[in-house]
Amino acid sequence: MQSAIEATRVEVARLHGELTRYGLVVWTAGNVSGRVPGADLFVIKPSGVSYDALAPENMILCDLDGTVIPETPGSERVPSSDTAAHAYVYRHMAGVGGVVHTHSTYAVGWAARGEEIPCVITAMADEFGGPIPIGPFAIIGDDSIGRGIVETLTGHRSRAVLMQNHGPFTIGATPKDAVKAAVMVEDVARTVHLAREAGTLIPIPQEAIDRLYDRYQNVYGQADDARRATPAANAPEQEEIYA
Repeated sequence: MQSAIEATRVEVARLHGELTRYGLVVWTAGNVSGRVPGADLFVIKPSGVSYDALAPENMILCDLDGTVIPETPGSERVPSSDTAAHAYVYRHMAGVGGVVHTHSTYAVGWAARGEEIPCVITAMADEFGGPIPIGPFAIIGDDSIGRGIVETLTGHRSRAVLMQNHGPFTIGATPKDAVKAAVMVEDVARTVHLAREAGTLIPIPQEAIDRLYDRYQNVYGQADDARRATPAANAPEQEEIYA
């Protein structure tokens, strides 16, 4: 178990560098978390710490209620302000191994309008299986955002939700998978915005979306890809979600 925790710390710390590499965050905004395989634990970054100061030893280990595990590396720090939201997702979506939040510019622009991103390019059909939905407005600090994420994405093929007036949250089979979704959601948010500014969008027929999604999820890539090795991240629990 200790080796699994340490590996998750290393991966989560490293993946924050991908958010800055792809220009998805500014200053200390945004976060990546990762579920510890085989345990009811996850790792998340400390609140308000510069990205260049993040390291495995200052990542914070939490249980699935979002409570910091005492006397573990990083436990003296305050965890991300989105910790309760991440914890709620992990408790209620068994297939989720990673959660990412960014303030990426174009995705936030769609969220500010409370408008879903329509599925008008094949990359969206491949990765998200349709439009990227809007979640409800929710205030940071408790599990309200997490409830909105779960409510919106459960049973939906999209691995991204645009929380209204806030920004994108993405889920994945692993932390890396969730980061990939965050990169892709900003890419398609920008492309579709620019296309709509230039003229009328052309919808992709639902049958074609379904075929593209099936091919990408089940044929593209390698058999050991993370998205095939775990339950669907968006699959609902057997128990009642809000029980």
